[in-house]
Amino acid sequence: MKAYEVINTRRSIRKYSKQEVTIDQIKEILAFAMQAPSARNQQPWHFLVVEAKEQLDQLAQSTPSYRFVNQASKVIVFLTDKTNLTAPNMYPQDLSAAIQNALLAARSMGIGTCWCGTYPYAERMDSVASILSIPSQYEPFAVVAVGYPENTDDFKYINRFDEERIHIGKI
Repeated sequence: MKAYEVINTRRSIRKYSKQEVTIDQIKEILAFAMQAPSARNQQPWHFLVVEAKEQLDQLAQSTPSYRFVNQASKVIVFLTDKTNLTAPNMYPQDLSAAIQNALLAARSMGIGTCWCGTYPYAERMDSVASILSIPSQYEPFAVVAVGYPENTDDFKYINRFDEERIHIGKI
C-alpha cells in the first residue's frame, strides 16, 4: 500500500472483529513508532502492551473515552519515561509523532487503531497508572486500541482538504 493510501484511509476504529493481533505484529508496529523524530533524540517512549481481558475491561470502565477498548485485541499504552529528558517540554510532540507512526504502520497492515486521549488529563493518567500498576517513573501518555476492524469499509477515504485553512504569507 502506498503512503498516501495509508494516510488517506487511516481512521479511528472502535468496533473490532475477533481476529487477534499477534505480539509480533505489535512489535512491528512499535518498531515504526520508535522511528519517530524526537527532540534532541531523547526518545522518551516506552510501551505497555495490554492483552489481559480483566485489565481491558477495567480500562473500558474507567472513562467514557475508553469504553470500547475491551473489544480490541490489544491496547498499547504509550508511556513517557520522564527520568532523563533532555528536552522536557518537547516530550508531548515526541510521543505524538511516535503514536502517529504506529497508527499509520497498523493501517498499512490492515489493522485498526484508535488513539484515546489520556495526557494531559490527570484523572485519566492516574487511572491508567493505577489499573495497570505502572511504576511512577512512567507517565501514561495515550491509550491506543489495536485490532482488526469489524468492517473493513471503515477504512474508506474521506476528503478533509479545506483550502480556506491554508494561508500564504499572512493570516
